[in-house]
Amino acid sequence: MSNLDKHQADCLANAIYFTAVRGRNPSTRIRIEFPTLEDAKAYGSSYGDGCTMIYAVTAKGHADHITNA
Repeated sequence: MSNLDKHQADCLANAIYFTAVRGRNPSTRIRIEFPTLEDAKAYGSSYGDGCTMIYAVTAKGHADHITNA
């Protein structure tokens, strides 16, 4: 992936899982964990609106937004 800053690249390189997040309102937000970036992107792409935020999460608990799907 291009245009990632240092923290994003580190999270992506050391990710142990990925989250797909949909929704702005915390009470109705959907957050699902996936073992791979491809799985998270496939889930997000199923909505067809590009509004699913994909995060990489490391074993140290660091996370950063990687892409939308």
